[in-house]
Amino acid sequence: MNRSILILFIAFSSGCLPYEADLAATIRAATGLPPSPEPTLLLTAAPSPTKQPAPATITPAVTENSSPIAAAPSATELACRQEPGRVDRHTLPSGLAPNPWEFRVYTPPCYDQDSQRMYPLLVLIHGSTYNDDQWDRLGADETADLLIRENRLAPFLILMPRDRVWSEPEDDPFDEALVQEILPWVETSYRAGGRREDRAIGGLSRGASWAVHIGLSQWQIFGAIGAHSLPMFIDDPNRIQSWLDDIPVESLPRLFLDIGEKDYLLEKALWFESLLTERNIPHEWYLYPGRHEESYWQSHLEQYLLWYAAGW
Repeated sequence: MNRSILILFIAFSSGCLPYEADLAATIRAATGLPPSPEPTLLLTAAPSPTKQPAPATITPAVTENSSPIAAAPSATELACRQEPGRVDRHTLPSGLAPNPWEFRVYTPPCYDQDSQRMYPLLVLIHGSTYNDDQWDRLGADETADLLIRENRLAPFLILMPRDRVWSEPEDDPFDEALVQEILPWVETSYRAGGRREDRAIGGLSRGASWAVHIGLSQWQIFGAIGAHSLPMFIDDPNRIQSWLDDIPVESLPRLFLDIGEKDYLLEKALWFESLLTERNIPHEWYLYPGRHEESYWQSHLEQYLLWYAAGW
């Protein structure tokens, strides 16, 4: 049995995965987030022939390479953590598209004060018809600020790029631009770690399709993939199987999937989860009450960020 799966099973069975209820309440009160709904189903990492009911509360899984508590900060860092992080807006000329790329970069508290520190990088992609402000509007930066202030996760950068096209990847160079133009610029302009294990990619709705598409096809670049309310691109089911074949077992990225039980895209997300289960690929799978809407994603922001940062 995969060691991380065994650890998850033991922790889950013994009740050793406490949910940070006080912290969650603090975040929701400070950012105006709605109360987190209880899940109706949870499959964590281990593919299972039958789906077991979830417990009353959940928390992002703790694996052998992660800790739920970041290293204790210094007195200087504690002081600057009381200040919020910053979101910078950028425009980058493109050789792949007629219009410049627009994107936002979140820098955490203490980024300017600690000029020698390198940071992991999380790429968060918005949904169809929206732009690079979506994750910002949902409160990704404020939620990260509070979790960092409470020392529940280590500081990291968030890149929020804008995709201007709503077509399939064959007609949208967003994936190429992200890897070849935007990501190199950000990692040169900011103190990003630059290693695969220091990068994660995630998205909601169409952004989840991009996260899976880019994360699996460019597995050498990203160490974790989050797909929130995944629809998938039309031709990606066949590609996904081929991409998974190409990834060495020891290099499989961490995977997180979630969706609302009344989401009209549920069948597509279930297909991907079933494929991972059939292939015995470790992943986290959550089916919650909810629909395909911003209030759903906003209510789960803290869980998303804690999961992405677990490996850091």
